[in-house]
Amino acid sequence: MAEITAKLVNELRAKTSQGMMECKKALVEVGGDIEKAIEYFRKKGIKTSISERPATEGRVVGVLSEDGKSGAIVEINCNTDFTGKSEPVLAVATAAAKLLLKDHAANVAEVAEIKDQLTAVAQQTGENVRVGHTAVLSNPGGRVALYLYTVTNKIAVLTSVTGNASDELVRDLGVHITARKPLAVALNREGVPADLVAKEKAFAVSQAVESGKPPQIAEKIAEGKMRTFYEERVLLDQEFINPDKFKGSVGALLKQNNCVLEKYVRIEVGQA
Repeated sequence: MAEITAKLVNELRAKTSQGMMECKKALVEVGGDIEKAIEYFRKKGIKTSISERPATEGRVVGVLSEDGKSGAIVEINCNTDFTGKSEPVLAVATAAAKLLLKDHAANVAEVAEIKDQLTAVAQQTGENVRVGHTAVLSNPGGRVALYLYTVTNKIAVLTSVTGNASDELVRDLGVHITARKPLAVALNREGVPADLVAKEKAFAVSQAVESGKPPQIAEKIAEGKMRTFYEERVLLDQEFINPDKFKGSVGALLKQNNCVLEKYVRIEVGQA
């Protein structure tokens, strides 16, 4: 049987909101297995487990390397917005993001230091506090930029750009990606799976033919629908969000600035 340490008891307490003695008793009963201890409480009809409460609130935190070549984002989820904006949540999110920036392969949710901080915050707040989505980008030949939507601190965007990208340009990209929520099927049309394109086009042609349009007209209608299809799914095909600043697609904006967007990541609290 595993040793029933204070750390183990505290971890179970953070996950179940049960008292210290009850947690120790449960762990003794199941041989020190956390998951079995949670099942032990559930079998007794206890439904106040923190881990069962939906953790759909929270915050995202991002950090950049000093040379601007790498960036990391970490989402921390909890039960209420009040806890989400609290200093302890921001502190653990920042610690996790810095750790991920240092070790791109790290599973920060399983790192002892981060787990201990999450446990402490859960005990302090009585909420289900956990690591959500994480992302890290690196671009040795260009730059990585971070855009954080500071109105809510619930959306963060990393962009990896090659070329002489200005601070204004990478900020504009972050604003666009934040607002337009491109579906990350691909950066450009060539990256969209051919079978998906063929399926969508065939569906569009079929709809037009069934509405009574002749084949050549149905083909043109389908082409128009495919433009919409690409604009919804392909970031570089989307019209830039601020036409007063630039009228055209995101791809054209990048081309005008002699830059290439290599990759992007958008994380929003509570999004799948």
